[in-house]
Amino acid sequence: QLTTKNIFIFHLALLKYFFKIYTQIKPNKMQENNTSIDISAINEKIERESAFIDLLTSELSKVIVGQKSMIERLLIGLLGQGHVLLEGMPGLAKTLVINTLSKAVHGSFHRIQFTPDLLPADVVGTMVYNFKENEFTVKKGPIFANFVLADEINRAPAKVQSALLEAMQEKQVTIGETTYKLDNPFLVLATQNPVEQEGTYPLPEAQVDRFMLKTIVDYPKMEEEQLIIRNSLKESAATINPVVSIAQIIKAQETVKEVYMDEKIEKYILDIVFATRYPEKYRLDSLKPLISFGASPRGSINLALAAKCYAFIKRRGYVIPEDVRAVVHDVLRHRIGITYEAEAENITSEDIINKVLNQVQVP
Repeated sequence: QLTTKNIFIFHLALLKYFFKIYTQIKPNKMQENNTSIDISAINEKIERESAFIDLLTSELSKVIVGQKSMIERLLIGLLGQGHVLLEGMPGLAKTLVINTLSKAVHGSFHRIQFTPDLLPADVVGTMVYNFKENEFTVKKGPIFANFVLADEINRAPAKVQSALLEAMQEKQVTIGETTYKLDNPFLVLATQNPVEQEGTYPLPEAQVDRFMLKTIVDYPKMEEEQLIIRNSLKESAATINPVVSIAQIIKAQETVKEVYMDEKIEKYILDIVFATRYPEKYRLDSLKPLISFGASPRGSINLALAAKCYAFIKRRGYVIPEDVRAVVHDVLRHRIGITYEAEAENITSEDIINKVLNQVQVP
């Protein structure tokens, strides 16, 4: 027999049951290593810390027309403390964008024009004898800057490339008997021309792997190029104002590490990378004769970091599969070796990445 008391007890038990279910599936709380992660708090912090992204993008758009993907990749490199290799035809604003970025961030900028007669000392610096003081003094090279443009990096011999890439990896330079720390933030933007091969020294795979991203810069659209013509014919060029401080960038680099990445996303990244090494384990037997070597562990690290940076740019406190897919080509295209058979069939590393993405299950 139902009484008021029994009905009350029944409703109370039902309420407790639904509350238990709700707390188990509540999206604002996630478990990581038995520790509760408050996604709402992370979202609020990212929303607050990433406010400068809009200011920075708006300032860059005064000079740079289009090229949204290239600007995003530069920001990913800046936030992830990585370096970017840009490949594209001359005249696509590769030099202009890094110069504009350095002005908007209020950082120091140096450009190094790589030529066959360049020496390592011309990049990192050297010891110079001072006759007046009767002693050797250190003359620092152009590598000591927040933003360094290595223009046409494949035109310099291997010893110069190695000097630059060692500084990129170690974030320090040794001149004489003294080791000097490089500036923070430190971003190297290297460019290379994909067409001209005569008189060039292509980067070895072990060295190109030091770059966090390799971005292909394409031609602008017709409407964008029309605007470029109009801007270039104006009497006065747009003035770039420093809208972000170095301290803000350093703080943002630390905040990026707090972006939440679920274990399923980590597994998704590992599946993509391992599919480039062992394609037969992912039912991609047709790729086996096309791949000479797969992505390195540095590829896994950079893919996870780039996905976090992309989520930060989109002002989110957590990584979703679309973030990984948005940056995977730039992270892995220079980390997958293709065989002569693949070259004969005009299959590129990007084609291999596309096939891997189509096969690997998305969480």
